[in-house]
Amino acid sequence: MATQPRSVYVDEELGKDDTTVDGSQQKPYKTLLFAHIQHPPAPSDGPQYLTRKKDPGADQGPGVSEVHHEWIPASKSALKKASNLYDQHKKKQVKGEQIALREKQEWEKRQQALEEAKKLQITQDPHLPKAVKIRLNEKDPALVKLRNSKSVKDVDYCEGRGTRVRVTGRVHRLRTQKDVIFLTLQDGYGLLQCVLTGTLTKTYDAITMTLETSLEIYGEMWEVPPEHHAPDDRELHADYYKVIGKAAGDKEAITTRVAPDADPQTLYDNRHLVLRGGNSSSVMKVRAALLRAFRQTYEEITPSCLEVTPPCMVQTQVEGGATLFAFDYYGQKAYLTQSSQLYLETCLPSLGNVFCVAPSFRAEKSLTRRHLSEYTHIEAELDFINFEDLLAHLELVMCRVVELALSNPQTAKLIRDLNPKFEAPERPFKRMKYSDAIEWLVEHDIKTGDGEPHKFGDDIAEAAERKMTDIINRPIFLTHFPTELKAFYMKKDPQDPRVTESVDCLMPGVGEIVGGSMRMDDYDELMEAYKRVEIDPTPYYWYTDQRK
Repeated sequence: MATQPRSVYVDEELGKDDTTVDGSQQKPYKTLLFAHIQHPPAPSDGPQYLTRKKDPGADQGPGVSEVHHEWIPASKSALKKASNLYDQHKKKQVKGEQIALREKQEWEKRQQALEEAKKLQITQDPHLPKAVKIRLNEKDPALVKLRNSKSVKDVDYCEGRGTRVRVTGRVHRLRTQKDVIFLTLQDGYGLLQCVLTGTLTKTYDAITMTLETSLEIYGEMWEVPPEHHAPDDRELHADYYKVIGKAAGDKEAITTRVAPDADPQTLYDNRHLVLRGGNSSSVMKVRAALLRAFRQTYEEITPSCLEVTPPCMVQTQVEGGATLFAFDYYGQKAYLTQSSQLYLETCLPSLGNVFCVAPSFRAEKSLTRRHLSEYTHIEAELDFINFEDLLAHLELVMCRVVELALSNPQTAKLIRDLNPKFEAPERPFKRMKYSDAIEWLVEHDIKTGDGEPHKFGDDIAEAAERKMTDIINRPIFLTHFPTELKAFYMKKDPQDPRVTESVDCLMPGVGEIVGGSMRMDDYDELMEAYKRVEIDPTPYYWYTDQRK
């Protein structure tokens, strides 16, 4: 006697396609495909698929029967469609199982290979010459001799061969082939391509090598064949190595943590890893070169400037109270310095012209390139000068710093790599008063951020300032800003008291890079300036004393 086929229920409105339902009337599936997967069809005695849909003409009521049709067998077309989809599902499932099986076999094979590799130990050949310890940028031919690239490809330290060296560094680049491993070491001083062959490529450490792993490698220095490329056109053919520290792989690998296409916030949060990259490390090296150039320039100009170290914790403001980082200093209110320029003035009487290289802080919560919470600030104070002397000094310092930086071949290369279009500024810089800049912006129909024409008294926005500079396409000393736009201590122009003897230096493609001004030297005028900007002069007693 034939058995009644089991009924499987499918409700497109109320059903679910997951394992919490069983295909009964009370817990129906949502689609015929899922019903086929859970209860496959059979040539005989297979399940009967019953479906129902919501009645679009029925009123919504409390009972399911009031808003749905009765259960009816699935139509032939629906069954055919579901059957085709089910066949595709089975094929995908079979393919997935095959892939999983293959991956498992490959994993087992790799694990077996790794276990065998663990048994393989490498040792130094005691008969080889003693290795010379070098940095990766060492190029002295008296210390490092390169073997001719046309030599037979083996390690041989007979007379006329390459120097055997010992180097340490981290794996910066890694390329593995069948019986050879090419890796580029980095130690902060240079790069060196190292070649591992033979047994050296079959150890556990070699098979599991990861980027940023710290290594010590021994081997012979070779020339690189003309048709190949490597840093400094040389490479080390290894005869022994050992791992100092193994770097993480897989999800923790550096290429995963700081992928080239990662979003900026991820890169900010992993700055300590980003610094290991070529671009960021080049920026740091150029920065160091520029700091050296500034110090050299300040020493060689006449009169020279002495470097001093003003405090970073202060009780006064320089650039406005809205951008101060405040903190409690043993019960007194204090701030992180916005600028050291007022402190530098106190050094002038006994030290002459001075400068400092110190951090400054601005509490401006913005992600633009013009707003940094902390940055390295290079500031100088000059005694017994006029405004023209100030402009001449700024022009001299900037041009000399660039000249010194470009005179170093390594620094010049880094600058060209980072900015191929960089050009040293040409002297003399263009002089343009603020009032003339306002007229220029109006004539060239460059509007404010609100879409209005510029007028005297406007604080020229960065976009307009940069556009003007890029069109003029030469360095500009923008001078004589209105008193209201500048700091309280800036000296007014004797010929036009509406403006100050102040300057911003604008560079094409960059914008503002330097600011400066003459200082008020009259006591009464300074006290009036405190009052005008509603600053209590009491904490500034040490600055005010300079005018007495």
